This record gives sequence, structure tokens and C-alpha cells, in this order.
Amino acid sequence: MISVQHIARNIALGIALAALPGAAALAQQDKGAPRPAAADKADKGGAEKGGPARVATVNGKPIPKSRVDSIVRQQGGGRGAQDNDQLRKAVVERLVNFELVVQDAERKGLTRNTELQTQLDIARQQVIFNAYIEDYFKAHPIKEDALRTEYTKVRSQRGDKEFKARHILVEKESEAKEILEKLGKGEKFEELAKVSRDPGSKDKGGELDWASPGTFVKPFADALSRLEKGKTSDAPVQSQFGFHIIRLDDVRSAPFPSFEQAKGQIQQYIQEQELQKVFSDLRAKAKIE
Repeated sequence: MISVQHIARNIALGIALAALPGAAALAQQDKGAPRPAAADKADKGGAEKGGPARVATVNGKPIPKSRVDSIVRQQGGGRGAQDNDQLRKAVVERLVNFELVVQDAERKGLTRNTELQTQLDIARQQVIFNAYIEDYFKAHPIKEDALRTEYTKVRSQRGDKEFKARHILVEKESEAKEILEKLGKGEKFEELAKVSRDPGSKDKGGELDWASPGTFVKPFADALSRLEKGKTSDAPVQSQFGFHIIRLDDVRSAPFPSFEQAKGQIQQYIQEQELQKVFSDLRAKAKIE
């Protein structure tokens, strides 16, 4: 049985899909198919009577032209869809289908379902939330200087090299020293790593992914940067996670992306930081129980 959540989600997704470039192609293929008369008289109807312009009327209920305009505008800005008659007719056809389904759902009492009402409330909040964020950054755009400052900061932290390392993490310094002694006696790092407290690497011989030092906690990064290729730390390295024994397996150059290449990600990061401040300010003024 199809869930109410599934229906609500697909109605919402369908509106966006209606304006995809593929919808224009669908309109081209369906030229011979019958269309609602009002669909071929877009901008008329309500406009002739002094009311809002409509693109179709379904069982007496108008579909406003503004709804089509909004979908086409969203797809043109975000997906590069070209605003033309074919695209608009495809959007109208899909909106007519939606209206028919919604009307039938109302007749059957589906819209009185409490779970569906909850999903619609969530969708409404999301639309308002997105509009609020867009309005905020129109009033508070991220300046170029801020982007370049953050780019320089990240680049200096990242460096121009990546390291392939292994580590064994234990709780106590005495345990780490015992492991160092065993390594000194010829036992294999990969075997000793099975006792590591790091679940992500213990079964891989302590192996970590390629990464720049800046991605690790500072004590680990500092120790790693001092190691020569193929060498193991000669003393336990303490971090907030415990004590590490680190081995550097390999080093490679890692050119940092140009400012233009990284600009989008940096802007997104700064915006996320700004939003956290906005949320904090709103929470400080609110009564939350």
C-alpha cells in the first residue's frame, strides 16, 4: 500500500519535475494529444475579467499563470531550462494532472488524513524557510574580501601535500609503549593494529585515507608532518581520543584548487556559518520550552 508520505512527497517532486528540460521534449512529442482549451489560451480568462490571469480551469477551479511562471523561473535559474511555449505547455499539462488528482483526493477524504496534513505543514515551513534565507542573503551578501580571506586561511591549513598514514589508537600511554616495544622486536604494524580503538581502521591494518595534515587533530597532524616516509613515531602521540602510534606510508603533492574553483564551496561554508548566527540570535529572543 502506498503511504501518505509517499503521495505527498511525489506531489511536491512532481511540480519541480514538470519544469525540467525533458518536459519540453514531452510537450513536443505530445503535440497531437488533446489539451485543455484554456491551456492554449494562457494569460487569458481571468485577465479578461479583471482577475488574475489563468492558464487553465479544472472543474471550475482556475490554475493561475503565476504558478506556471514560478516553476519556469525556478527551473530557468537552477537548471538552465529555456523559457518557451513548449516548456510552459508541458508545465500546464502537469499542473492540470495535479489538480485533477488533488480534487479527486479531496472527494475521497484523503486530505483530511492527519499524516498528510503534517506533511503539508512541513512542506509549507520549508518553502517559507527557503524564502527567508534567500531574502537574508540578498540583504547580507557575502563580500569578495571575505571569500578571499577564507580561501587563504583554508589553503594555508591544507598545505600542498597529502599523507597516507596508519595508526594504532589505544586508551593508555602504557599500552602505546608496549606496542612500540613489539614493533621494535619485529612484530608487524598491521597485526598490532587489530587492538586499535579506531573501528574505521583497525581491520585495515590501521590504514587511513589520503588526507592533508589539516584534516587531523593538531597533535596527530604535527607528529605526522615530522615523520619521514616509511617511519613510525618513536613515542606515543596524545590527543583527545587517546594515544596514537603513527606510521607514514607515503606522501604526494596535492595542488590546491584556484580561488575561482573553490569560490562556490567557500561561499556555501560562510553562508552556513552566518546562518548558525542567525539561528542563535533567533533562539536567544525566543521562548522555547
